[in-house]
Amino acid sequence: MGNADVRFLILKFLIIMENGNQKFDLEDRLVAFACIILEVCDVLPNSRAGSNLEHQLSRSGTAPALMYGEAQSAESRADFLHKMKMCLKELRETRINLRIILEKPLVKHPKVDKAFEEVNQLIRIFVKSIETAKANNLLKK
Repeated sequence: MGNADVRFLILKFLIIMENGNQKFDLEDRLVAFACIILEVCDVLPNSRAGSNLEHQLSRSGTAPALMYGEAQSAESRADFLHKMKMCLKELRETRINLRIILEKPLVKHPKVDKAFEEVNQLIRIFVKSIETAKANNLLKK
């Protein structure tokens, strides 16, 4: 598969989300999400539980933006699909970390609620994108 095929596939999965009159591409949305996650980390209490979740959340919550950047340079369709699945895996881990913060509750803060809403939306986006990529791979065979 040539670079043109990979670029086409990536462009096909560049997801434009409508939010009122503003449009966001997925990379911008993932970077904004990573920033929200880091803000959540900043409001966690300085306790053992807070420190543990801060460490895990900062890694899993920022990883999808970085991995999506890698997906944009995928060497093949299979590599692209793998990287998208890794993004989804990290988003699911982030969701569980946020659930723990909310259900304990470790801290009550609007940023935690905002991050939880956004991670749920991002998970839906990635699930659909991966399903579409799998279907496209089957059609190409």
